[in-house]
Amino acid sequence: MDTVFAIADNIITSLGFTSNENFNALKNNISGIKQTTDPKITQVPMYTSIVDSERLTTEFSKIGNVDDYTRLEKLMILSINDVLNQTKINPSQEDTLFIFSSTKGNIDLLENPDHEFDLERINLWALADKVCAFFKSPVKPVFISNACVSGVTAITIAAQYLRSKKYTNVIVCGGDIISEFTPSGFQSFKAVSENPCKPFDASRNGITLGEGAGTILFSTNKELVKDENPVVFRGGANTNDANHISGPSRTGDGLYYAIRNALAEAEKTNKDIDYISGHGTATPYNDEMESKAIAWAELNHVPVNSLKAYWGHTLGAAGIIECIAGIHSIKESVLIKTLGYTEHGVSEQINVIKENKNTEIKNFLKTASGFGGSNAAAYFSELNAD
Repeated sequence: MDTVFAIADNIITSLGFTSNENFNALKNNISGIKQTTDPKITQVPMYTSIVDSERLTTEFSKIGNVDDYTRLEKLMILSINDVLNQTKINPSQEDTLFIFSSTKGNIDLLENPDHEFDLERINLWALADKVCAFFKSPVKPVFISNACVSGVTAITIAAQYLRSKKYTNVIVCGGDIISEFTPSGFQSFKAVSENPCKPFDASRNGITLGEGAGTILFSTNKELVKDENPVVFRGGANTNDANHISGPSRTGDGLYYAIRNALAEAEKTNKDIDYISGHGTATPYNDEMESKAIAWAELNHVPVNSLKAYWGHTLGAAGIIECIAGIHSIKESVLIKTLGYTEHGVSEQINVIKENKNTEIKNFLKTASGFGGSNAAAYFSELNAD
């Protein structure tokens, strides 16, 4: 089976426009979450994480006409462009596939009747086509929209395409924006915290929404590898617990099966995990369920964190940007603390990271869960890890 290399990556959030900017902020425990009263987003004060609009316009104007693209399209194009600038691949060749993940796409087009864009762009396929056209890709893109597991699912599917030898390179890009539609949905569930979220904490009471984009280039071409000991994707899996339209399984069985199946594909066991990048939305049900799944998999001892209190829950981008953070944790040998966690608040005694720690990390497991009972897991490691 061909090795799937993680070649290059980018993160755009409220913390910066590159992976390094974002990861440096994480290492310094800096959060991009702030309170907003913008009536275009929320009717009540709300904590959220928003990408700097002025910088977005400035950065995008260097590569394209800002008036031709929606906010999400600009985020995705900028993110992909940064990744391509780190490599030598040509996205206009037929050996390169684009896979996108988003939960809402250009949802803001429905909210503003005076916008100048064709309403067709609300369709996810139209969003993908617009971004691909910027890079002159001749290949029909793939779009994954499966709630909050979309990003991790997109990564797993990318590996399947590469191992099928149909493509040499796959560019995985995920993104979502904050507009009036998204907060209103979560507010109707009473799932939005009135303060910055506190994953796994006893006082957690809801999510903090965020926006952003993330991109990873995966390839089976060894000539693209720059690191002596590169990070590779080993295995991934998706499951569905079919518990409820919005609530996760109370037992954690669906996420447990995703973890089990991802490790099986990676040909690893629960003894081969140095770190878990958790989903950790800070809702009462998600974090409790996730702790049960981790315990069921006999991973209580493994350090686990959630990064949601740094850049919010970025929905379709979350799985991708959090995998990128995990890759950088391996490369920089550092574990990032779970911001907002002070008192253990889940029933299982999982090993939530309380403080940054410099330590050797050879591999990590990424978990994700979402509406509709969807669950996903992905396993990454150094190429030469045992």
